[in-house]
Amino acid sequence: MITDLTKGKPSSLLWRFTLPLLISIIFQQMYNICDSMIAGNFVGSTPLEGELALAAVGASYPVTMLFIQVANGINSGCAVVISQLFGAKEYVRMKTAVSTSIIATLTIAVFLTAAGLFCCEPIMTALNTDENIFGDSVLYLQIYIGGLIFLFLYNVCTGIFTALGDSKTPLIFLIASSVGNIILDLIMVIPLQMGVAGVAWATFIAQGASAVLAAVTLFFRLKKITTTHRSPKFSPHMLRTISRIAIPTICQQSFVSVGNLFIQGLVNDMGAAVLAGYSAAIKLNTFAVNIMACISNGISSFTAQNIGAGKHERVPKGYKAGIVFTVICLIPFLVCYLIFADNMIGLFSKEPSAEALRTGASFLHAAAPFYIVLGIKLLSDGVLRGAGAMRSFMAATFSDLLLRVILAYILVPHMGFGGFLWAWPIGWGLSAMMSFWFYFRGNWKNTAFSDSLGKANK
Repeated sequence: MITDLTKGKPSSLLWRFTLPLLISIIFQQMYNICDSMIAGNFVGSTPLEGELALAAVGASYPVTMLFIQVANGINSGCAVVISQLFGAKEYVRMKTAVSTSIIATLTIAVFLTAAGLFCCEPIMTALNTDENIFGDSVLYLQIYIGGLIFLFLYNVCTGIFTALGDSKTPLIFLIASSVGNIILDLIMVIPLQMGVAGVAWATFIAQGASAVLAAVTLFFRLKKITTTHRSPKFSPHMLRTISRIAIPTICQQSFVSVGNLFIQGLVNDMGAAVLAGYSAAIKLNTFAVNIMACISNGISSFTAQNIGAGKHERVPKGYKAGIVFTVICLIPFLVCYLIFADNMIGLFSKEPSAEALRTGASFLHAAAPFYIVLGIKLLSDGVLRGAGAMRSFMAATFSDLLLRVILAYILVPHMGFGGFLWAWPIGWGLSAMMSFWFYFRGNWKNTAFSDSLGKANK
């Protein structure tokens, strides 16, 4: 159902709109976590074989996250333009923005698939991947990259649904995809004994089915929005307009993932046990961070529609509601990660080694206390992105990346894994101060609707 976020009580609207997005993220992260849990518990016949499988999936995880973040960047960038056009009731241009976004996204996906398949082994070599897990890591990555076109198609469709105020339809597809992925994981790993490859193929199939269904549903949903005349299917002018928002968002998302690749290279040098513990912890950490990012995406759509409609005064009300929502959603993570960290890490392997358990739990203990600060930072970034204030948005997000990577390279040689435990929260804290400053300074107010959309031709 398409929802106009420019009318009604901002807090109620935001909660109703964002809740299905949150449930979607929960299911998405659950099947990502289940991939690792199934690999760690059911691949091989000994605990060591399971731990190596978990490490193999974990070693390629930052690379897969790079592709996911590029897809998310396209999703968020396209959604801002489409949201603003929808808020302004410019439906002809909005439909052109939708079709242009899909065509550009699929083109990028094809290019990245070809480049990614060619570079799998060099990438894993550059990351200092342990020889005991190198083959499985490369195989997992190759299968995953083969399905990038589905990943990108699903993400752009989700972004368009969200831009139109429909957060329930993507939820339905994601629940079906998540359940299907887990079932396929179990079938391919246990009775079929396909090992790490089975985990990758399960994701490929489930992701492909959800992408096709989402695209077909979007096509029929858009046909119901009537316009005075036909909209062009592709517009170079609209592509440039979308690029003004999408490219900085893609750069932000991908640069953060590139930074994580550098960090992964440091972790890979510490041995399979540390890598297994870190892999489990980073999946749990990503779960919490993606919940915060989901609320940030919700506030972006809310901000974009209201700025498109000229209702700037509603944005701070949505921002305050988002803070309350973020704190409430983070409470379960704080409890689980601070009190039951050992139990959470232990879920990823039949008999985790003491070193893997200690590594994963220490990371969660260091990161979790800073989640609320990070969550409010991401909300501030969401307002900036939704308003089209991309310079401020990029400055705030790149500072987080640079600080974490630089601190990791400085501290790890002297402190070992403990260097990571300082690098992440310090990077989050310092970059959060910049995001707060940009928001309260009112940078988002200085970006007019016409500046965000440019001068695209109708």
